[in-house]
Amino acid sequence: MTAFVRGRAALVGSVVGATVLTTAVVPAEAAPTAVPAVVATAGTYGLDFSGGRLNTVERSPSGDQVVYERRVSADGVTVGARQGLGYVGYFANGAHARRVPCDMGDCVELVGAGNGNYGLVFVGGDGDDAGLEGVQYRMPGNAHWGSPLYRAGTAKIVDLTGRAWVVKGGSLGEQQAGVHPSPSNRATADPVVRKPTAASVWGTTLWAATSATGALTATDLGQRKVVQTLATGAPCVLKEVRTVGRWIYWNCGTTGAAGVYDRTAKKSFTVPSGPALVGDGYLVRHDRTAGKLLLTDFHTGKPAAPRAVADLPAGKTADQRRLTWAVDKFGGDIAYVDAANSVHIVPSGVPAQPLTKTASDVGDSYMDIKGRYGAEAWASTWQFNKPVTWTYTVKDVTGRTVRTLKGGSGTETSVEWDGRTDAGKFAGSSRHTWTLRATAEDGSGTYTTSGAITVSGGTAGFHDQGALGTGDLVTLNPSGGLTIQFGQTSGSFAGKKTGTGWPAGTLAVPFADTGSDRCAELLVRIPGGELRQYTGRCGQSGYTPKSSHTTIGTGWQQFDVLTSPGDLNGDGRADLLARQTTTGDMYLFPGAAGGKFAPKARVYTNWKTYARITGVGDITGDGRADLLCHDRKGGLWRYDGLGNGKFAPRVPVFSGWGSSYNAMVGVGDLSGDGKNDIVVRDTAGKLYRNNGNGKGSFGPRTQIATGWGPYKGIF
Repeated sequence: MTAFVRGRAALVGSVVGATVLTTAVVPAEAAPTAVPAVVATAGTYGLDFSGGRLNTVERSPSGDQVVYERRVSADGVTVGARQGLGYVGYFANGAHARRVPCDMGDCVELVGAGNGNYGLVFVGGDGDDAGLEGVQYRMPGNAHWGSPLYRAGTAKIVDLTGRAWVVKGGSLGEQQAGVHPSPSNRATADPVVRKPTAASVWGTTLWAATSATGALTATDLGQRKVVQTLATGAPCVLKEVRTVGRWIYWNCGTTGAAGVYDRTAKKSFTVPSGPALVGDGYLVRHDRTAGKLLLTDFHTGKPAAPRAVADLPAGKTADQRRLTWAVDKFGGDIAYVDAANSVHIVPSGVPAQPLTKTASDVGDSYMDIKGRYGAEAWASTWQFNKPVTWTYTVKDVTGRTVRTLKGGSGTETSVEWDGRTDAGKFAGSSRHTWTLRATAEDGSGTYTTSGAITVSGGTAGFHDQGALGTGDLVTLNPSGGLTIQFGQTSGSFAGKKTGTGWPAGTLAVPFADTGSDRCAELLVRIPGGELRQYTGRCGQSGYTPKSSHTTIGTGWQQFDVLTSPGDLNGDGRADLLARQTTTGDMYLFPGAAGGKFAPKARVYTNWKTYARITGVGDITGDGRADLLCHDRKGGLWRYDGLGNGKFAPRVPVFSGWGSSYNAMVGVGDLSGDGKNDIVVRDTAGKLYRNNGNGKGSFGPRTQIATGWGPYKGIF
């Protein structure tokens, strides 16, 4: 049970490390409808609040000082359990996080980046590094990026926003600014090095004062060049700058003039002076004389009268920012530590700016799951102005969702797609589209973006010998060359790989991957009747008779048609259909483990009426493999697979179709639209493509090549 006394917070059942929800100091005119949170600690030795993450330095159960993180809800009411981020005590060699005077004796200055990472100044131990300082940008688990070591007392974190940083230090007193790598970009531009001035970072932009009165420049940290100069109207060379979206706070020193430049309205207005931290549309300063935290709301473009949001005594140090109080500039609230070492969350009551992307690092439009040509996973990062929850979806070329990833909350969305589907299988080698939708945790806005990824090294598509997601053809020329003709998404063929030494009468059947390398195999029947399975090459080279293979069996010369529609019986393995020359009977050879076939089963009798029979994969959109048959009178018929090794009764596709055709192949998706197509050759050697419509039929033919008459086989 929580007790409430007007004007103060009463804690009941406080336990070290536990979260207690109660009320905070709130003036009568700003009484909230929800009860803000209070976190009981045994001592807070450093404090920051960014991106909905409350970071504190506290003692662990073993007595060591550790940085802890607690997630705070957008309304400031709910605080999650604390999670340890990293040790900040003294190491055996004397190295340690730099300490500064504070009400607890000494504290660690923390600067949160808003994305779960934070910065601090680290002091070297014994040896050559003794006493030297450097800035560490830490991630959970003590992993960190570090700046060069500076002489004692000179390192300073000027600002952190997401992966962008600006620090000061070094024997020359230089200032450096840059962007830390993201998962999708391990290499970043060299930092900008400049003379120290007032500076701040937002997104990937460095806002820095110049030597001119009231002037600021904006430097793109990726391009490393100044992209904008503006005049704030300040009456001085700026001494401090803090940027939050459209707002740029400036001052002429903690006792001098202060104001906010509105980048939207392109003008400044004055605000109260004094040590301040800036939130989204407001600033907070500590009035030590009054013992209050005072908030000035300027989200309308005009400053309102300051109002007290908490009682905070003067304390022992002149500037207690990030020691006893902090402000979440990422659309968040205020945190402060009371005399009982409890951390209070105080909602600002100021509406945040709409959700916007402040920075992004989007992965390539190409991903090779096998890592042969680049990244094995697709990684991208987006930074937002306030915490979001997000959903990332991937759709295949047919428009079906194959992967959904979700995350949040935080200001950074980091997506890594490993090329697998939700079922844990590899996605197909083909073009995929992705969509990211981020929703502000405070309910005020969404952000949506999308793109495309061409996946290779995934599951080979139907009739896909090149492992690039397009349908390919295999041809046999009079000289014994067996050639893979690589399909292009333009709907034609370009590029080839040839293996020589094949005898006349060789028959090839592009097959599926029967192993685990995601390279489609090739079945070849030698004229003597031996059926071989050649290990898939993924388009890296052609096949010769001596290429790696296993023998399926002999006696296959009895069949005049061999074709693979795909998986006919629903067991996940590709199957083979064969027509016996003498009887015209059709047999199903179900695929079995190890690239073998189970005993044949007759599925039809006397199919001699068909001049050409070809497996086409799924052309009806029901996920089952189908078959096309071209009769000797010119009719084209479709047999819909039922998924149990059988077919539905035939249905006509075209009548009087292609009486001059002497070859027909279900080539898979040749046009890149996710629908399987067919390729035919006429007696004049012209090659045509008919685009599948995904509903069991095809569009008008399109001529894609000439001079294909000499080929002794097109498979």
